[in-house]
Amino acid sequence: MRFLFPLLALLLCALSPRPSAQVPGVSREQMWFAPTQEDWEKPCLIRWERTWDDAVAVSKATGKAILVCVNMDGEIASEHYAGVRYRREETAKHYEPYVCVIASVYRHTPRDYDEEGRRVPCPRFGTVTCGEHIWIEPLLYEKFMEGRRIAPRHIGVELDSSEMYDVFYAFDTDTIFRNLQEGIARRPAPPPPPELPPRLEQRVALPSSLQRDAIERAYVEGDGAQKRRLLEAALAAGAEAPVDLLRLAIHGYDLELAALARRALAGLGSDAGVELIGQALRVPLPAQERAALVDVLARLGESSPRARTLANVHRGLERTSTALDTTAWAGAIAAQYRPAHDRDALVERVERVERGGAAAPTPDERLGFAEQLLALAADPGTPRKYALLLVDDASRAGAEAAGLGASGWRLAGVEALCAWHRGELATAHERAALAVQGLPADPAGWNSMAILALFVSSRQQAITQALQDKQPWEPQWLTDVHAAYALLARHPLGNDEQVAAHVDFLRQLGAAGQAAEALAAGIERFPSSWALHQRFRDQASWERGVRGLERAYDAGLARAPRPADVEWYAGYALLVAAEMRRRAREPGLAAANYQRALELYDAALARSEASKESSDHYAAVALAGLARLALDERDLELATARIEASFARAPRAANARDGLNLSGVDTANTLLQRSKEAQREELAARVSAALQALAAVDPALLEPPAFERDPQGGAPSRDAEPRGDRPRAGNRRNGETRPGGTDR
Repeated sequence: MRFLFPLLALLLCALSPRPSAQVPGVSREQMWFAPTQEDWEKPCLIRWERTWDDAVAVSKATGKAILVCVNMDGEIASEHYAGVRYRREETAKHYEPYVCVIASVYRHTPRDYDEEGRRVPCPRFGTVTCGEHIWIEPLLYEKFMEGRRIAPRHIGVELDSSEMYDVFYAFDTDTIFRNLQEGIARRPAPPPPPELPPRLEQRVALPSSLQRDAIERAYVEGDGAQKRRLLEAALAAGAEAPVDLLRLAIHGYDLELAALARRALAGLGSDAGVELIGQALRVPLPAQERAALVDVLARLGESSPRARTLANVHRGLERTSTALDTTAWAGAIAAQYRPAHDRDALVERVERVERGGAAAPTPDERLGFAEQLLALAADPGTPRKYALLLVDDASRAGAEAAGLGASGWRLAGVEALCAWHRGELATAHERAALAVQGLPADPAGWNSMAILALFVSSRQQAITQALQDKQPWEPQWLTDVHAAYALLARHPLGNDEQVAAHVDFLRQLGAAGQAAEALAAGIERFPSSWALHQRFRDQASWERGVRGLERAYDAGLARAPRPADVEWYAGYALLVAAEMRRRAREPGLAAANYQRALELYDAALARSEASKESSDHYAAVALAGLARLALDERDLELATARIEASFARAPRAANARDGLNLSGVDTANTLLQRSKEAQREELAARVSAALQALAAVDPALLEPPAFERDPQGGAPSRDAEPRGDRPRAGNRRNGETRPGGTDR
């Protein structure tokens, strides 16, 4: 979930004007100069509201207009606003007359709350969490962006939701600030702000982020009596109770206060507290209280699809599947852990049956023959055109068996697989549900695995369709999905994609604990799976923060013998951790992560020459990251040496975008400008030579990213159409490769 939002970055199209449209004689790097480390260390001075509903409520209470700001990581003007302008007092004054909200689809810290339920502010924007500026983006896109995702962008919104102005494609900051000032000058002055209630408990339900911060700070710093008064006020507020205050109590160590907060949660009566109820159910609770919270979810589910889903999740995962005997299946798979046949033996058996031509075959013999034909059709060595012929033969054999009196789960299995091969999924799903009620002759073979997979698909599809239609669904369906996926994870022909699908489905439904258990078992079985390591990194950073991600691979590195490719994946995890440290403005720790990643990629290369291409690629990305850190610290000489080393190690990684949406070429261009400004001509010459060497490898390496191209150099306009390709998701890089060097 939290990691579903980086996918929105694929849709963010932000176009900067080409140099010819700039102020004459002023380059893009001069107009939108990059923030330094000192700039980033300053606090963001713009106060953002946490949600759109909060912003509207504050706007109505104060009479102020709303200012919608849109920002994008890596885009040169957006970087300038976030790192420079939003941190200057003279800029903040332009924003003070507004109620401000910020939208950005990029995550800058791995989680929104720590272990004690305290908010983790976004290091880029300050008063909001990353989840808040991510969640608000699609809502603002729908309301105001007219089908065009552009950054940076500033939209003034009146009390009646009409737009005052919408400014983008501006060539300088003066254009933006002039619109902000003129927008306020044209509207009547707002009335004096309303007086605040004298007692802190009376402010619990106020929507402004300033008051919410004050209430949460008072709770954290207050004694037991103060905490209880605030929670009792929240309980009295009913549907207006502040969720983040309740979160502090639920994640705290006082059991009585936590119970009081859960009572307040039950009174919210809307989606606002649904996710927090789900989190409360993840920890051990008395059975009566757990049941009461699930009942609250079920009650809220009458109007909230999300609450209905979580109620079904907690009920479904506590049950035993009635559709398949998991104990019998698991025992049969374990007893026959290796597939019951090889291809040559299977071909020989099929040919023997065909030669025998028994005059009076039994139903079981015809079903056995159909099962052998289907297994041979699924064998990777069977060409597709012959596989379809084998399926036709299997279908005829199944029909003959039915004519001889065969029925039940075994015939259903043959019919399910034949329908699947023919693309008749509805029939395949319906027959698979019957087939899993028994045990096939070869429980460790391909047919049994395929039937389990079809059964999972049918139940999962039913749940997904119900969610899409916002209709009720049976908790038993989830019980069946979870049980069948667990069997597939132990099946000798199961694969990592099935484990990943299981983990994703559980996470989507809110069953994070069960998803973590499935993931741990999956990585143990498939230690080289990119898909599972990706989910493992997400889980570690979300649950334990960047420090947890840094430690996540220590156990694997300490094992003897080490799991396959663990050095490569540990190096990649440290690259991701370094980027998190950069977002959190922790350059020293980020540099240490990059250095350790370089060591691990060298170790991966020493262990397996097959990883050379991908190891060199990400080592070059790490060196480019180190160059950027040195540039931010104004160490131009060190930055130059590192960018040269990056380009030398893997030239084609030079334009790969890192998790901050920056590339080595971006850093080199900024470094070139800084070197000239500092009159370090020898460094400028070295950087220029490094860039020219890249051009000799491939001129396309020096092309600006698609989101920074404006081929027509048009004037600033709200009617200009976005041009160019859309960038990739911020978390991963163009041209990324797996340990063995295979493109993803």
